[in-house]
Amino acid sequence: MDALFVNQYSISGLRLSPNLTTTTSSFPPQSFHRLKPTTYTTTKPTTLITVSAIQNQQQTQSIETHNPLPLPDANEPDENDESYGEVDKIIGSRALVGGKGMQYLISWKDGHSPSWVPSGSIAKDVVAEYENPWWTAAKNADESALSQLIAAEDDSRDVDAVDGDGRTALIFVSGLGSEQCVRVLAEAGADLNHRDNGGGLTALHMAAGYVRPGVVKLLVELGADPEVEDERGRKPLDLAREILKTTPQGNPMHFARRLGLEAVIRELERVIFEYAEVQELLEKRGKGDRTEYLVKWKDGGDNEWVNAKLIGEDLVADYEAGLEYAVAEGVVGKRVGDEGKPEYLVKWTDIDEATWEPEENVDPDLIKEFVEAQNSSGPGNVEEAQLGK
Repeated sequence: MDALFVNQYSISGLRLSPNLTTTTSSFPPQSFHRLKPTTYTTTKPTTLITVSAIQNQQQTQSIETHNPLPLPDANEPDENDESYGEVDKIIGSRALVGGKGMQYLISWKDGHSPSWVPSGSIAKDVVAEYENPWWTAAKNADESALSQLIAAEDDSRDVDAVDGDGRTALIFVSGLGSEQCVRVLAEAGADLNHRDNGGGLTALHMAAGYVRPGVVKLLVELGADPEVEDERGRKPLDLAREILKTTPQGNPMHFARRLGLEAVIRELERVIFEYAEVQELLEKRGKGDRTEYLVKWKDGGDNEWVNAKLIGEDLVADYEAGLEYAVAEGVVGKRVGDEGKPEYLVKWTDIDEATWEPEENVDPDLIKEFVEAQNSSGPGNVEEAQLGK
């Protein structure tokens, strides 16, 4: 957990209002452990008062009054039916759409069939008895405890259960850097792209912001979407870059943090740019490990500065050699070259005359299109095309 204490500047951006900047430090790392949401209900289910407290250094509290959530279906208890009222125990949970609250599957002492009830209509001590072990395990990144709770045969617990801010266990363990807990929750079906209600942050945002490159890599491998934006329009990569920018340079106290953020950024850049096809390198800037090239993409996306390590070595070599690029329109012929290797007659979009090129210089997709077209046009045309006629 030492990484949480290195930088006081930027991590606050993970929990602040979208109107505040990342340089304010009102979200101390300790809040991951000390968040204790508590719900109180009146004796009548028609009014609900929720008090949720983040016990940080400011002891911030917010009180919100609203109508109770409607019962989801006819199989659930009628609030005016006094025959319902004595709870045996909670035997299941599920989060409401959008992470706006929880419902619980209640086993009744009087023999009624189990039914789903909104959390606000259940005594707080009953909810606490069920939920406390789950959130304690999540906030302490306790892999063993999480695994046992998930595996419990008499409990249909929702692994995407939310706290008062719409945060899931996966969001907590990702910020804490526990790869083991992330894997356990993912294997149990946790939503990798769930956004909390306090800023639209995902588990990937948390891992990036709390400088957890190992968790970032794992989440991406498991299928987390690096393109999901928070409420301020920031992707995890944007957040990591923003925090790095505000982290002081040349200060030994922040050296490890900067290295970690750079690792996070490399990992996110790798997955984002891994499958994109480069059309042309336009410009160069930086030196050494910070060398970047301005990339023009084949799919027409906006030009972007990309680290040299993420670009094919052949493209970099061509750029450094001063070679010009041409855009191929298609393959129109095939022949065997002087060295017995196949060559293809390429038609260019910006060059009038087609040229013969070795196979390694031709886009494999264009070759595939050429072969499929010739196979469907008959043997005579294939022979003619292969002679370059």
